[in-house]
Amino acid sequence: MEQFSVTGMSCAACSARVEKAVSAVPGVTSCSVSLLTNSMGVEGTATKEEIIKAVENAGYGAASKQTEKKKGSANASAEEALLEDKETPILKRRLIVSLIFLIPLMYVSMGHTMWNWPLPSYLATNPVALGLIQLLLTGFVMMVNQKFFISGFKSLIHKSPNMDTLVALGSAASFGYSTVVLFLMSHAQMQQDAVKAMSYMHEFYFESAAMILTLITVGKMLEARSKGKTTDALKSLMKLAPKTAVVIQNGQEIEVAIEEVNKGDVFVVRPGENIPVDGIILEGTTAVNESALTGESIPVDKEVGDNVSAATLNHSGFIKCEATRVGEDTTLSQIIQMVSDAAATKAPIAKIADKVSGVFVPTVIGIAILTIIVWLLAGYSIGFSLARGIAVLVISCPCALGLATPVAIMVGNGMGAKHGIMFKTAVSLEQAGKTEIVALDKTGTITSGEPKVTDILPAEGISENELLKMAYALEAKSEHPLARAILAKAEERELVAEEISDFKALPGNGLYGSLAGEKLSGGNLTFIEKNAEIPVALRQKAEVLAEEGKTPLFFSAGGKLIGIIAVADVIKEDSPRAVKELQNMGIKVVMLTGDNEKTAKAIGRQAGVDEVIAGVLPEGKESVIRALKKKGRTAMVGDGINDAPALTRADIGIAIGAGTDIAIDAADVVLMKSRLSDVPAAIRLSRATLRNIHENLFWAFIYNIIGIPLAAGVWYPIFHWKLNPMFGAAAMSLSSFCVVTNALRLNLFKMYDASKDKKIKTRKKKEEPIMERTMKVEGMMCPHCEAAVKGALEALSEVKEAVASHKEGTVVVSLNAEIANDVLKTTVEEKGYKVLEVK
Repeated sequence: MEQFSVTGMSCAACSARVEKAVSAVPGVTSCSVSLLTNSMGVEGTATKEEIIKAVENAGYGAASKQTEKKKGSANASAEEALLEDKETPILKRRLIVSLIFLIPLMYVSMGHTMWNWPLPSYLATNPVALGLIQLLLTGFVMMVNQKFFISGFKSLIHKSPNMDTLVALGSAASFGYSTVVLFLMSHAQMQQDAVKAMSYMHEFYFESAAMILTLITVGKMLEARSKGKTTDALKSLMKLAPKTAVVIQNGQEIEVAIEEVNKGDVFVVRPGENIPVDGIILEGTTAVNESALTGESIPVDKEVGDNVSAATLNHSGFIKCEATRVGEDTTLSQIIQMVSDAAATKAPIAKIADKVSGVFVPTVIGIAILTIIVWLLAGYSIGFSLARGIAVLVISCPCALGLATPVAIMVGNGMGAKHGIMFKTAVSLEQAGKTEIVALDKTGTITSGEPKVTDILPAEGISENELLKMAYALEAKSEHPLARAILAKAEERELVAEEISDFKALPGNGLYGSLAGEKLSGGNLTFIEKNAEIPVALRQKAEVLAEEGKTPLFFSAGGKLIGIIAVADVIKEDSPRAVKELQNMGIKVVMLTGDNEKTAKAIGRQAGVDEVIAGVLPEGKESVIRALKKKGRTAMVGDGINDAPALTRADIGIAIGAGTDIAIDAADVVLMKSRLSDVPAAIRLSRATLRNIHENLFWAFIYNIIGIPLAAGVWYPIFHWKLNPMFGAAAMSLSSFCVVTNALRLNLFKMYDASKDKKIKTRKKKEEPIMERTMKVEGMMCPHCEAAVKGALEALSEVKEAVASHKEGTVVVSLNAEIANDVLKTTVEEKGYKVLEVK
């Protein structure tokens, strides 16, 4: 996506006009304009020059953000400059000057006329002089706020009227009518008709013209200030980027600008300093506070070979690192880019407001003209009729409609970024809250992904440490993942591994070697049974451990069993709570795993999931997600690398894991931490943002629905209600401010508080007829055989799911459509298994 900054936009009608103009350029596939950040995201093959020309032809200005960055700095500081609030100071100056002229104008026009406030006698008795003073003071206010007239009439010439057009027309009409009245007053005074001349004093609308401009400026300033706050989260991320780095050149430590650091450079970081770029530790150990990226305040221990990220804080040790990612490739830069891209995209809900905004201003101008004509035909004076038309122009607010969605999206996205939750687009932020099914990959998502020792069961006459010490000696030479769990436990207890001789590993069974002349063996039950007798009590305990999803490893020495060590990929501490929170939101939780049925169900019970789908190979996850999507909106949560096809297939792909290792491209939402509790938090934040958007849209629509008829004088014949154009302008100013302020309330939202969770109304899906076939299969011996049969069958488009059991020798096949039994039989037999029966 190519990003541009756009100048000259003042309301939703402007952004709609720019979007329409750029979308018409040949080669542009999508265009999204953000009024909030005055930015535009464009995808397609059109050149930058063509896009900029289209914007300029529409009456606005544009520049490529890449060009602007090159003019400044190459890092986040240039991006920060683009987000700097330049509008508020300008509007503040305009407001102060406007008030200097408005206060005496209001004194003369209303204070003296309505409440007899004192004026010099030569002015008090001369209505023409009073009129001229009002004309001059109003003229100064109009000059100060000339931008409304330039922008408004320029847009009118381009046949794309905007909010400035409404303000300019309302103010110009008030000023023009009042000027005509002043000439009539002068004529009456020249005719020496003092009574008639004085009667024209109540026909002046100079103060309305000036007050409209001043009040709209107040509203614009408040809006600009509030809009500036919505990008605070993004700006705070940018401020984290270090400006310098200490690199080693020719053996010397030299401080250089961050832009001068290249990939492969060696840099040093002292305690208390921020890490300048992403790198890998070459020397030293430390603890690093990664809260800037992940929101997690507890420092993470780092040693040689570990990755470190830019903007994280080095707490305790001196480290020497090699730069692996610099400039726009660092994790911090990618986060900033994601938040920025999300702001440049549009949520589907925003399209409603965009469609209304596109026709809003011309419709309002039409209503204003019709209002004037109707009141004139009804026999009312020109002044009364014009006041009603002007009130319609100045009360109507397309800005509130245009800002309703983007401000909430920006604040919601910023809130997520603070807590390590990245929504890549506005669409993903909106859609995440509508999730009905969450599919969780087991390894690394529900579990830690690293096997740990859970139980140590020594045989009679053997202590725990003796068993662990002998197992440690044997497993120290193994490369198996389960061996690492035993090594970690032994090192935790500070045991020393003795030297093993004649070591040999038998893949899939176990390993053996000699320790002090005695044969030592370790492995599964089948392997150890050949070397030692297994007591019934320990055999039963091993079966219980297996049912709990643990892997029992048997060890023998000198032909005697010395004990069992159970190893398991333990579930994360917060997984059961996260699953429960998802269920309390009305979301069905499904666990996907390649494990066998028994192990998978044991983990599933501990985590508390609703459904377990076992024996799923990485390539089979995509087809499972496809099937789940037929039952409801599905989110897939995985590590973002092996699960990439499933993440892409899901309605919402959520990548979970340490920030630098995430395959960002595959997912819609990126969780920087490895905590499953961030999944319900992301969904909760999405729901809160969507709720806020609905509130904003409701306010924006209802404001105009109530305000326009009131301004037009619809209720005047019944209740004698009429609206002074000045109050209309005040209401217009406050409407946008209220919408932005309501969006800022999201900053107070507690995304980890589950106490207010509500179940969503799920869509009723039409029940599909379930077709099943049961196959009797001979030759399946293990979970790998189950997976092979399952994968082969699920590759058939007619097969929805295949559940294989090597113990029962059956495969239960669920079908999407009819398929011949011979096809199923052939598919299984091609994998080397014999099909006895299909029914």
